[in-house]
Amino acid sequence: MKLLRDARTLKTKAIESLRTAMTSFNSYDEAGRVTMVLMHSQHACEMLLKAVLVQGKAGVFDKGSGRAIGFERCLGLCVAHHQLTTEEAGIMRAIDAQRDAAQHWFVYVSEDLLYMQIRALITAFDAYLQRKLDVALHEHIPPRVLPISTKPPGDFEFLVDKEFNYVNELLQPGRRARDEARARIRSLLAMEAIVTDEVEISERDIDRIEKAMRGGAEFVAVFPRLATVGTTTEGEGVNLVVQFTKKQGAPVHYIGGDDPAAAAAVREVDLRKKFHMQRTELAAKIGLSAPKAKVLRAHLGIDDDASCCHVFEFGAQKIPCFSDNALRLMKEALPKINMSELWANRNG
Repeated sequence: MKLLRDARTLKTKAIESLRTAMTSFNSYDEAGRVTMVLMHSQHACEMLLKAVLVQGKAGVFDKGSGRAIGFERCLGLCVAHHQLTTEEAGIMRAIDAQRDAAQHWFVYVSEDLLYMQIRALITAFDAYLQRKLDVALHEHIPPRVLPISTKPPGDFEFLVDKEFNYVNELLQPGRRARDEARARIRSLLAMEAIVTDEVEISERDIDRIEKAMRGGAEFVAVFPRLATVGTTTEGEGVNLVVQFTKKQGAPVHYIGGDDPAAAAAVREVDLRKKFHMQRTELAAKIGLSAPKAKVLRAHLGIDDDASCCHVFEFGAQKIPCFSDNALRLMKEALPKINMSELWANRNG
């Protein structure tokens, strides 16, 4: 395959960054090692995605700003139009989420989980590179450079359960290891990107998880998304091939975001996704004025229904937001009630 000039340059940058990430992984120097691995691995992925987009003659510059589009946009375009599989996208997104956490704050990734993720990333990177650009990774990076671990790789489910138990140990009274525990929680949250494209890591989520773990919550209750992740492995050493797969797991239930007794796994991003309408937007979709919509909500008890309304707090500001369930109930009620009479009796 003859590559376009920019695609060829981007492909070269992708492989160079991946090589740097591999060198960092195998380095004896621990100072900054994990951050180096994550940052260069993420950059390698973004350059590969952009190389594929350029080769496919897709636009990689934002029309408004004139700047190159970011990682998430590249990933979405490649999944939608350029044959990137959901499994390949998942591991790339997970590395990006952990890189983001490492760059803007800090994470602690266990050696076993880091190794498994980087091997899975190499598997996905190589497969996509060959499929879309007709280039094999081994032509540019000798197998001896690829990550090697002195420990045999474990099953992902076993490794995350082991990490969860270790975080519980760090949170025990007298350990004085809360910062490390929270850094490891942050890393586990980032790994959820393997199976979802909606990953944001807030300190409130980490607070909620820490509180649930201190209260004795089980792994499946705290990280239900990770409970749906499995792995397949072939080969060993430098020839190890790792792929993440999705298995049947516990569903994610929507709950009150500040409910410490409930499953801490419901993230703030989940709540924003479910309760996505403010009062004026809800009223407009029903075809009522905001005051009349308020009267109808009060009549139906919408604001007191946890499946319909959630109040987000931003400092002293409290903003109620509504779900599609609220919209459905209000639309169904309109033909059955006399709105004029309800409005006339609003102060009664």
